Amino acid sequence: MSAGQPDRYAVAGNPVEHSQSPFIHAEFARQTGQALDYGRLLCPLAAFAATLRAFAADRSAGAVRGCNVTVPFKFEAFALAARHTPRALRAQACNTLRFDPEAEGGWLADNTDGIGLVRDIEANAGVALAGKRVLLIGAGGAAAGALGPLLEARPAVLVVANRTVAKAEELVARHADLAGGCALAARAPREAGERFDVVINATASSLQGAQVPVDSAVLAPGALALDMMYGPAAQGFIAWAQAHGARGRDGLGMLVEQAAEAFFLWRGVRPETAPVLAALRARLAAKVR
Repeated sequence: MSAGQPDRYAVAGNPVEHSQSPFIHAEFARQTGQALDYGRLLCPLAAFAATLRAFAADRSAGAVRGCNVTVPFKFEAFALAARHTPRALRAQACNTLRFDPEAEGGWLADNTDGIGLVRDIEANAGVALAGKRVLLIGAGGAAAGALGPLLEARPAVLVVANRTVAKAEELVARHADLAGGCALAARAPREAGERFDVVINATASSLQGAQVPVDSAVLAPGALALDMMYGPAAQGFIAWAQAHGARGRDGLGMLVEQAAEAFFLWRGVRPETAPVLAALRARLAAKVR
């Protein structure tokens, strides 16, 4: 920390104005007694690297220590880092950067999406993944971060469904050694299969207001259907799931859990997530009224 000023962090993406990450990290900081300032960094689509480097080098209001990365820059952020955690290497995508100085090895890339997703499903939604049939829709940065931790939770079946099947096949091949006894496969969305216990939407279809890319037959009765998005963007997927007898869930819990893992990477302190998730849901509910 420099000259008594708090360390600085931000969420970098495009769009980014909707992000609840500043609220989450402010709550974590208050809870743990950490002094930090967390904001939003809108990055032009053609100038992500330049924008991020300028932010990291800025010392005008305190040292910049790291950032979260959201769509559509998770692959690009991975390439900017000098070092990578094993889970970031597996994903080849990054949602968390720690701006370590060159003398300490340079920027460190991590991916906390998958562990955040698994913790939300198992701890917050109360669904143990072991032995379950799981469908992961999408093969982009969010899906890439999720697949490893999902496999480590030991489902019986895990299908990655993506419009470009070759992209799903590449992702599956990169994680094949983690499959163990899990039947891991890549398929087209309309050929994903039927009666999955957990269905996860990791595509941008929610942000675009597009139709759900899979048939309702993928849902087992009472399945958990989780969209990684939250707020209005997730409502279409949740409504679709509920209309077909599933339990719909948005990505707020995942957002809070992955943020806690990033906070731990940055600060060495692990915050309590339950009160922050409750406060976030109340905050967003108040905005809707």
